[in-house]
Amino acid sequence: MQNSAEGEPLPDSGATPLLPRLERQRLHDTVVEHLRKFITEGVLKPGMKLNERELCETLGISRTPLREAFKVLAAENLIEISPNRGASVSRMTEAEIWETFELMAGLEAFAGELACERITPAELAQIKALHYAMLACRAQNDLSGYYSRNQEIHDRINAAARNGVLRQTYLSINRRLKALRFRSNQQTQKWDRAVQDHEAMIQALEARDGKRLAAILRQHLLEKREAVMQGSLAAATPAEGTNAPASAA
Repeated sequence: MQNSAEGEPLPDSGATPLLPRLERQRLHDTVVEHLRKFITEGVLKPGMKLNERELCETLGISRTPLREAFKVLAAENLIEISPNRGASVSRMTEAEIWETFELMAGLEAFAGELACERITPAELAQIKALHYAMLACRAQNDLSGYYSRNQEIHDRINAAARNGVLRQTYLSINRRLKALRFRSNQQTQKWDRAVQDHEAMIQALEARDGKRLAAILRQHLLEKREAVMQGSLAAATPAEGTNAPASAA
């Protein structure tokens, strides 16, 4: 029997060697993560057509792992694949942005309440360490470093809620909002306000004040939505229209 990937004979036991599979899975995960980061940080912008050759050269990979990664990102609604036009970065409508942030505000608020009941001292210490690292990034105007720590804080609060269904819903919805949340901190005033919100989050979490943390998280997400919507309206072309959803009025 031959190894279909390498053309080499397999061991007599008939078991497929684990190492090639693990290496392929690592490559797959790495490509997916790089593309997610490109989308989050605006290297690949909403509506942009994805050039397979250029991405393969940038990532140092062949087209097979790239196309496999495209399938994952399409399932996450981060990209759209058309049989005739290829792949492009998904673009959310204003109504989708409005409603998705509204849902995320509720998810994060609920997670905050549960986390205050269930978080361990070790988990709280890790979140506080991330908070201080985030503040250091802010002092250095390191937006990418700030954002990655910011998101990890939100992620760890969600994980501390210890609710599997909530967790999976949060992860799915948050993937669609990451790029928008990243861009919402690019103005100094909004960035500083986000830092203040995080200070308040840490205080509420330390006090195990679930109602307060829920209120802070909900308002934090709704303010992100306002910042994103303002940016969306400012960037809209006359052909695309500039009207916010009726509920925004």
